[in-house]
Amino acid sequence: MILLLAVALVMTLGRHVIQPEEEVDPHEGQVLINDGYNDVWITPIEGVEVNDLKKEDFDHTDGKIVYTGDDYDTILGVDVSEHQHYIDWKQVADSGVQFAYIRCGYRGYTQGGLNDDAWFRTNIDGARDAGLQVGVYFFSQAINVAEAIHEARFVLRQIEGYEITLPVMYDWEKLEDIPDARTNDLDPSIIGDCGVAFCETIRAAGYEAGIYFNRQLGYYSLDLSRLKDVKFWLAVPGDYPDFYYAGNIWQYTHEGEVPGIEGQVDMNLMFTRRPEPTPDPEASPAP
Repeated sequence: MILLLAVALVMTLGRHVIQPEEEVDPHEGQVLINDGYNDVWITPIEGVEVNDLKKEDFDHTDGKIVYTGDDYDTILGVDVSEHQHYIDWKQVADSGVQFAYIRCGYRGYTQGGLNDDAWFRTNIDGARDAGLQVGVYFFSQAINVAEAIHEARFVLRQIEGYEITLPVMYDWEKLEDIPDARTNDLDPSIIGDCGVAFCETIRAAGYEAGIYFNRQLGYYSLDLSRLKDVKFWLAVPGDYPDFYYAGNIWQYTHEGEVPGIEGQVDMNLMFTRRPEPTPDPEASPAP
């Protein structure tokens, strides 16, 4: 009898010893995204709106991408600089393009000087005369906050006297193929600080502001929680904007073709959420 009790006790203890531990999900609270190179897990940033666009919301027609979903109104746009040279803006407008982003200037990537875009005034006058909505962007290579503020003040001088109907955009880009670029090895956090400083300076002057970025900058260099009150311009070429967070403008190709512009040009869609339908007070409640 004692032997049987001992065996039962050992078996009971054994059951507790070999009980497998509960598995812990190493990615709990995370989401799987494509960062432009790989699929990686990230922890979502609180307070930043999540992208609700899906691949099936888009249709490809004659080299252009058309939004076919139910939640947004969209308009088609281009972004240009002196690299496009002469543009026949009437042809551009007649082709269905409704807005244009025009570079007003840039910072040099080696010496760091500020420069006018040689075609800025011709382009902004031509686009406005053709009836397009217009916005401007500045190509930045700022390496500190003081330079970003200087760039914003440069832009404000450039657009003085013009009616700018779209947000003023900050375009900081990493020049990976330029060995002597002054931004090489820059601490990524500084890029975010510069973006915030530029946008705050633009907004303080009474303009709406925004920031242009690709997946790598958006996921790894910009603290989007500090920029959630400005517009996002997503440089995500492809079939649909698969960036995790919501954007206001999507640059979907660098290889677009538009009548009136010689050579290839960047193409964009701008999204405006449709208002929720107003309930009919006369309608009978559902059974």
